[in-house]
Amino acid sequence: MTGSRFDRLGGLFKRHGHRVYPRWARDLFSIFVVRLPRGARLLDLGGGTGLLAGWAKKHRPDLELWVADPSDGMLTHVDDGIRTVRARAEALPFEDGYFHAVAIGEALHHFDDVGRALDEVSRVLELYGTVWVYDYDPRPLAGRVVRLLEWLWGEPANFIPPDRLRQMFVERGYMTGIQAEGFRYVLVAELREKASGKSSPSV
Repeated sequence: MTGSRFDRLGGLFKRHGHRVYPRWARDLFSIFVVRLPRGARLLDLGGGTGLLAGWAKKHRPDLELWVADPSDGMLTHVDDGIRTVRARAEALPFEDGYFHAVAIGEALHHFDDVGRALDEVSRVLELYGTVWVYDYDPRPLAGRVVRLLEWLWGEPANFIPPDRLRQMFVERGYMTGIQAEGFRYVLVAELREKASGKSSPSV
């Protein structure tokens, strides 16, 4: 996921980014956030202008909220009171187990290496921490169209079917659940087993 092509689109995403989320997905995110422990640390990964972090702040002002994205032009539009860091999903500058939860909204398909990004998510997530993912299934016609448009725009277009993404999480020690409507889906996963690995530098 590169930042340069998004640097001039921050204002557009800030005004219209919410439109890609149907009501049922927004409701599932609200439930996800409300269930977090008091004072939990939540990372909006590939979060751009911090849409999900902003929604989380409205529900839970007690949370420590972070947005990680490779585009400075997007991060400049993140709401006050939400911390930001310029970073790729495959190389997060946080210590092991720092976050209680990670949200990946309409961003997974922008990652250059989804497997490596999920390894990083697992590293920075505490044991029994949770992950919320919203993305598109590339198999239905609408999903194929979105994938083609992303590819033509020069993005990685790494759209993963929900059953395959679930398996990728299970292989990393998670228990998962999925809700899908049409070509959109939400996956929620809880980390049940931590893998050992080398730490990345902390912020």
